[in-house]
Amino acid sequence: MTSEERAAVRSSSPGRLAEPAQAAKRASPGETVGPGKPADSAGTAGPGPTQNPGKALDRDQGTEPGGDTDPPEGGSGPHDDRGRLNLTDPKAIRALAHPLRWALLEALGQAGTLTATQASEMLGESPANCAFHLRTLAKYGLVEEAGGGRGRERPWRRAYDGMTWRTRDADPQFSLAAEALDQVWMDRLLARARRSLTSMASWPEAFGEGLGASSSRLYVTPEEARELHAEMMETFERLVGMHHRFAGRRDPKLRPPDAVPVEFVLLGYPVFDAPPLPDEDLTDDETEAGPGG
Repeated sequence: MTSEERAAVRSSSPGRLAEPAQAAKRASPGETVGPGKPADSAGTAGPGPTQNPGKALDRDQGTEPGGDTDPPEGGSGPHDDRGRLNLTDPKAIRALAHPLRWALLEALGQAGTLTATQASEMLGESPANCAFHLRTLAKYGLVEEAGGGRGRERPWRRAYDGMTWRTRDADPQFSLAAEALDQVWMDRLLARARRSLTSMASWPEAFGEGLGASSSRLYVTPEEARELHAEMMETFERLVGMHHRFAGRRDPKLRPPDAVPVEFVLLGYPVFDAPPLPDEDLTDDETEAGPGG
């Protein structure tokens, strides 16, 4: 343990899900889930990875908007081969700031395809409620029918592998919507991490000492911080980004029997609530003096 607050702890287990955004455009390569890009976003965890203009959540969510085709109703942009989406419509983003819709996206990421009834069993919600929110997600291009249903069954699947959105924007309504989505996403992400990392004693022995957490506080300029984050995001994206070597296991049938969800999270943020440094001109006599003298 160093004074840099380095802590060896372990990685996080699956938790319940949250909700995605409704208006999406194709994002450039190298991004993940959450608000932002690879060096600005979050990537493939949960419904998908990357974050705002400066976060990365492999929610799969990530960088600057891309794509130039007409979006479907609600503002979802183009995507093919279930690639990465960049959310750009504030109404869609606000609609995504809904825990059950995010939970449905995460459940689809875990199961591959689900009917409303199957989703209701996973999430403890009514089939009618799940069906309504799945249709809403489809309206914004986030899920699509998977086909192969029997009778009135309608299997759904996610229409993307990664998702990104920006938090800062000239439009204040956009920024407010993105902050609301950030809150939903971050609440779920950190709650999962807390539950798993504070119950390591209950982990299967197979994990051993191989997972954990580490933090380090540096004193750097904004430019230096951006450079460091970009370097770390490059490695993060290469190892666990949208095209990592285990990407084929998004299909549950291709997962080894002993595979479990393991989340890797990269966070970088300024600390604005640190206590101020003491006044260097204050003498010991002044600090030891009692009230009134």
